[in-house]
Amino acid sequence: MSSVLTRTDSGEVAILEMARPQARNALSMELMTALIGAFETVSRDANIKAVILRGAGPAFCAGHDLKEMRANPARAFMQQTFETCSRLMLAITRLRQPVIAEVHGIATAAGCQLVATCDLAVCAEDARFATPGVNIGLFCSTPMVALTRAVGRKAAMKMLLTGDMIDAAEAVRIGLVNAAVPSSKLHETALALAGQLAAKSGRILAIGKDAFYRQIDMTVEAAYTYAGQVMTENMMLGDAAEGIDAFLEKRKPTWCA
Repeated sequence: MSSVLTRTDSGEVAILEMARPQARNALSMELMTALIGAFETVSRDANIKAVILRGAGPAFCAGHDLKEMRANPARAFMQQTFETCSRLMLAITRLRQPVIAEVHGIATAAGCQLVATCDLAVCAEDARFATPGVNIGLFCSTPMVALTRAVGRKAAMKMLLTGDMIDAAEAVRIGLVNAAVPSSKLHETALALAGQLAAKSGRILAIGKDAFYRQIDMTVEAAYTYAGQVMTENMMLGDAAEGIDAFLEKRKPTWCA
């Protein structure tokens, strides 16, 4: 069985499911490579406007595959593992389509990193999150990169330094996820959010996502200069003209892309 199962909902939403339930979808080299390939495939499909990332079995993702790492203790393998993980996270942020994490069970260490990296996230009310590496002598340094860009510094430092689990309500409060819902409503909620995105212009979503990640670490002055240039180019596109005209004429827009 493939470590990633891909299907679409109504053709405009891709659903990527990590399929290592027996290992709590731990990020083995095989799974990370398969996910990168799946995102590359999605990026080439102009019909897909949003992506849902979920996990099979009892958990979303328990982080790196520690058994695999202990079985391959050479420095070269460790470096390859963390470089591949970084490639995976960058594949998500660089993907033109927005990615929604659909989280149940636990999302720990690199699994929490996945949630923090995704553009949006919804979780079950009984989901739990942690960066617990400090408890086993391996500080969650790469998860820290995504976590510190998703939540406030004090919240991130508490998770990183204590390794404690936080519940869904706390994850919503600190901004790690957008919403927590009953587990019976989780997939339905993720699909509804993806459908809301799919109703937009795919080209405009791509422009906005790219601009968001480019400006976020700029100075305020540089960000305004850059964003103004992006909006100018955006205004030259047919979808901007159509969207504005539709708004003024009180009708639904018909997007070019």
